[in-house]
Amino acid sequence: MWKRACDTEARCIAEAKEYNKQRWDKTHMEPDFKEGEQVLVSTLKFYNLKGPKKMRDSFVGPFTNIKLVGKMQWKKKNPTPPEIVEVDDSPGPVKRIIKARKIRLNDKDQRQYLVRFKTQTADKDKGLAEDAIPDGNLRLR
Repeated sequence: MWKRACDTEARCIAEAKEYNKQRWDKTHMEPDFKEGEQVLVSTLKFYNLKGPKKMRDSFVGPFTNIKLVGKMQWKKKNPTPPEIVEVDDSPGPVKRIIKARKIRLNDKDQRQYLVRFKTQTADKDKGLAEDAIPDGNLRLR
């Protein structure tokens, strides 16, 4: 009885193994990457990415395959980073002087003017001294 149960179990496992092997062989295709080809890399096992999982990119790249290191292991060339563009931080021409105030700086009274610039919004208004305002002597007459 015990022997027959063990034989049935072994036969069922062998049949299941053969069935799964046939299904795998029928649907699976080995990817054939070539040297110099561009590929995407899955981010499934990247645990250092921030943000919700649903919103992350599934793949990153493209990366260029340089040479085959092992079975399905390629040495990849990282993409070159974009050039850093210098941003002009100058506020631009003065649109108007909004108001003035007196402040005490280094034991001296100084006038400071709230200035709005043409190319920027109201939250970028600055308090500047008369000599720091472009064309300040003309605008403050």
